[in-house]
Amino acid sequence: MIDRLHVQGVRHHSPACARLVAARIEELRPAAVLIEGPADFNDRLDELALEHELPVAIYSYASTGTAVRRSWTPLCDYSPEWTALTEGRRAGAQVRFIDLPAWHDAFDGVENRYSDAERRYTEATDRLCAAFSADNQDALWDHLVENADPDGLAERLDHYFDLVRGEADANGADTAREAHMAQWIRAALAEHEGPVLVVCGGFHAPALRRLAAADGPAAPEVPRPPDGTDVGGFLVPYSFKRLDAFAGYQSGMPSPEYYQRLWEDGPAVAAGALMERITTRLRGKGLHVSTADLIGARALTDGLARLRGHTVPGRTDLLDGLASALVSDDLEGPLPWTRRGPLTAGTHPVVVEMTAALTGERVGWLHPDTPAPPLVADAQAEMERLGLDKDGTLRLDLARPGDLERSRVLHCLRLLAVPGVRRDDGPAAGADVTAEEHWTLRPVDDRLPALIEAGALGATLGDAAQTVLEQRLDRDGALEALAAILFDAALCGRAHLTDRLGAAVEAAVAESSDLAAVGQALAVALALWRHDHLFGTAGSDLYGSVVTACCDRVLWLAEGLHAAPGPAEPGRLRALVALRDAVRHAPGLAPAAGTVTGAADRIALDPQAPPDLRGAALGLAWALGAPADAAAAAEGAAAPERLGDWLAGLFSLAREEVAAEDEGVIAAVDELVGDLNEAEFLEALPALRHAFAMFPPRERGLIAERVVALRGGGDAADLTKRLDVDPVTVAASLALEARVDLVLGRENLLFGSETA
Repeated sequence: MIDRLHVQGVRHHSPACARLVAARIEELRPAAVLIEGPADFNDRLDELALEHELPVAIYSYASTGTAVRRSWTPLCDYSPEWTALTEGRRAGAQVRFIDLPAWHDAFDGVENRYSDAERRYTEATDRLCAAFSADNQDALWDHLVENADPDGLAERLDHYFDLVRGEADANGADTAREAHMAQWIRAALAEHEGPVLVVCGGFHAPALRRLAAADGPAAPEVPRPPDGTDVGGFLVPYSFKRLDAFAGYQSGMPSPEYYQRLWEDGPAVAAGALMERITTRLRGKGLHVSTADLIGARALTDGLARLRGHTVPGRTDLLDGLASALVSDDLEGPLPWTRRGPLTAGTHPVVVEMTAALTGERVGWLHPDTPAPPLVADAQAEMERLGLDKDGTLRLDLARPGDLERSRVLHCLRLLAVPGVRRDDGPAAGADVTAEEHWTLRPVDDRLPALIEAGALGATLGDAAQTVLEQRLDRDGALEALAAILFDAALCGRAHLTDRLGAAVEAAVAESSDLAAVGQALAVALALWRHDHLFGTAGSDLYGSVVTACCDRVLWLAEGLHAAPGPAEPGRLRALVALRDAVRHAPGLAPAAGTVTGAADRIALDPQAPPDLRGAALGLAWALGAPADAAAAAEGAAAPERLGDWLAGLFSLAREEVAAEDEGVIAAVDELVGDLNEAEFLEALPALRHAFAMFPPRERGLIAERVVALRGGGDAADLTKRLDVDPVTVAASLALEARVDLVLGRENLLFGSETA
C-alpha cells in the first residue's frame, strides 16, 4: 500500500514547485491529493473553487472572551498548495487539507501557517550557501531550484529537504502536526486504490513518509476547540505587499511580483520586464535613471548571471546589477536581498524603490458569492445608509443627531483600524470640547480584508469596537490608558461599557501617585459629564463619580508633592487646570471652592513644593475667587532659576486674571525682574519667554502697557514685537555679549576706560 504514496515536499510560494506539483498530478492521476492546510476548512473547499483573483488567504480565528488568536493561510497563483487544489480537482481526485486547525496549540504564536521551519535549519542552509557562494537561503533556492534546469527537480528537492530535516530538531508542534497529517495519509491509502499525492512543506516530507509507513490510527478526526472558545474562518483578499518577506512576512519568497512574472512568462521574459518596471518606478519617483545607466545595469546583470552559472538572469542577478549601476553612494548596510527580513531604516532610496517594484501592487479579489462574517454586511450597510461610502472630506456637527450617528460609526471603524477612515480634527479630552469633527474618507482595497478579519470581534460595528475597548482594558490597566478608553467608549456610543470601565478607573485613581495621570482622567471624565449632549452620555452616574474621585486625588497629590526645582511640567499643571474647571462647572461633584483655595494657599507658600506647582496653586486660588497675594506667594520663587517656572504655573491657571488686573502680579513680577542682575536675567530669560508665550498678542499688549505705566510711560508696542528666535538662542547671544564685555574690560579696551 505504501508504494502508492507520493510525498512531494515543496517550498511555499515557489513557482518551480507549483509547476512540479502540476506535472506530478498530470503524471500520477492520483485518486487523492492531500495538502498541508487547515483540515477544519475541508467542508468549505467549494469556496476556494469560486472565481477569485489571487492572492487570497484563509483567515482563521479563535476567540476566548476578549482574547482573539488569528492565523492566515495565503495562496497565490504560484503557490504549490493552490496548484494542488485546482489541478487535483481538475483531475477528479479527492482533495483534502490535512493539517491541524489554526487555533490548535501547535500554532501557538504563529500568525502564518506557512511561516515554516526554515529558521530552524539555518545551519544546513548556511553550509550550502557557503558551498554555492549564495548570500542567503533565498538566493540559494533561486540558484538550486527557480533558475535551474527543471529536469531532475523532484530528486533535488528530496535531497535538499532530507538534508535540512536531518540536521534540524523537530519540536512538539511539528510532532503533533505530522502525527495528524499521517492519519489523513493512512486513511486515504486505505480508502483509495489509486495513487495518493501529498503536497506539504519540505521540512515535513521526510517525517510524513516515515509516519505513513508506520502503524497508527487511520481515522482522522478534526480536533474540537476547547469549551468557551469560538472558532471560525473566512476567505480574505490578500496582497503582494502582505506576502513579501521585505514587508515582514515570515515565509515563502520575497519579491512576489518577480515570482509572478516568473510563473507567467518564464525567467528570460521576467528579468527584462522587471528591469523596465523598476526603471519606470524610479523615474516616477524623480530618481534619475539614464539610458547609459540601463545599458550598464544590463551588462552587469548578464555578467553576474554568467558568473553564477545561470543561463538567464535571476532575481538577485537583476537586483545586484541595477544596484551596482544606479547606486553610487556609500551604503549604510548590506543590500536587503542579501539577508532575510524587512527593510531597515536608512536604506538607500533607490534600493527602497527597487524592492518595492519587485513587491508589486497586486491585491486579491473575492467572488461576490464568497461567504463573509456578519460584520462586513453590517459595516457596508451602515456606511451606505449614512452616506459614508464616499471619497472626500466630511464635516460633522455633533449637536445634530444624524451627524452624531455618523461620528459613532466612523469612530468604530477607526478603532477597528479599517483603512480609508481618518479623523483630522474633533473633540479631545479636556476642557475645550468642540462640537465639530472633520474626517477624510478614501475607499481602498484593504478595507474588505480588514472588515473580514475584524469579524472575529463581533457581528456589528458597535460590538466589534466594544471588544477592542475591552481588549485594551484587559491589556493595560494604567490610568492614562483607562482615561483614553473612557473617551473612546463615549465617542463610539458604547457608554454601557463604562460600568466595568468606571470601576477600573476609580480603582486606578485611588492607587495612582501620578498627578498628571489623575489629572488627565479628570479632564476626560469632566468633558464627558459636561458635554453629555454631544456624546450621548447623559444620565450616566459613572462620569460624576469619576470626577469626584479624581478631584479628591488631585488635591491630595498636589498638596503632598515635594520636589527639587526643575522645569515646569505640563502634566501636573493640566491636572490643576482640570481641578479648577471641575470646581467651576461641576460644583456638586468637586470639593467646595473654599476647600480647594485653602489647599492652594498652602501649596503656594510651601517652600518644598516645585516652583511651577506653587505658581499654579496661586493661580488656582485666584481663578476661584480668592484674593491674590502675589508678593507673598512669589517670595519663594524670586531666585532666577525658579521665576520663569513659577510664572508658567501661575499663567497656566490664571492667565485671564493676570491679563485683566490693574497691577498686582504684574507689578510684583516687574519688581522681581528689575532686581535681577545681568547674569541672573540671562539665566531666567528662557523660562520667562516660555511663560509669557502663553498669552495671545492682545493680552501681551495689555501687559506691556501696564509695565510701561509702571516704568513711567513710553511706547508699549516696542515691548511686544515678536522675534522669531528661540529664547535659548537669545540668552546665549546675550551671554556671549557679556563674556565679550568681560574680556574687553579686563584688557581695558572698553570705550571710556582710563587707557582708552
